[in-house]
Amino acid sequence: MLYIVSTPIGNLEDMTFRAVRMLKEVEYIFAEDTRVTRKLLQHYEISTKLDRYDEFTKMKRIPDIIKLLEEGKNIALVTDAGTPCISDPGYELVDAALKAGIQVSPIPGASALTAATSVAGISLRRFCFEGFLPKKKGRQTLFKRLAEEERPVIIYESPFRLIKTLKDIENYLGNREVIIVREITKIYEEILRGKTKELLEKLENKTIKGEIVLIIKGVNDDVDDRD
Repeated sequence: MLYIVSTPIGNLEDMTFRAVRMLKEVEYIFAEDTRVTRKLLQHYEISTKLDRYDEFTKMKRIPDIIKLLEEGKNIALVTDAGTPCISDPGYELVDAALKAGIQVSPIPGASALTAATSVAGISLRRFCFEGFLPKKKGRQTLFKRLAEEERPVIIYESPFRLIKTLKDIENYLGNREVIIVREITKIYEEILRGKTKELLEKLENKTIKGEIVLIIKGVNDDVDDRD
């Protein structure tokens, strides 16, 4: 069986009992970055064989992993943090396993997406999730489409591109209200809320660290912000 195992997004205590047990019981763990995952395994005294599965190796590794699964081996897939296959490598392996008739089981746990939405303080019964934005090609087209999106838009962003993205939001979507959730579950966890102009003034000359979830309010919530 193939297990898709969620791991902590920062605080190592955010690991479920079941996830720990499964990582101990499977024959192999495939990880996005073995150095990152090894720290987690050492913390929980897990000695399972660890190997690499990332964006660069995935297409070469899939046949080998499928062969192991067909031989009856139990395998866990993890990423550096959070739930695999959500803006992280994994869906191709799951697709191949399902096509081969292999059972796939999720071991749920931490996710930056759900953690950020839970503390946003706005209605998120429906939302649009875009993951990481294109860096160049297709970026302008995407922002023009998102300008008409009525649902809140959720994206993942690097601290190095946060200012650029806030400027793009202001340029294409107007002075829209944005929630920034940064360093989730870590010591310097922070939630910032405000209009793009306000946030840019606050952050433009400040050193920003940590992975970021941005939540942009939908167009109907800010209909008067295009002046």
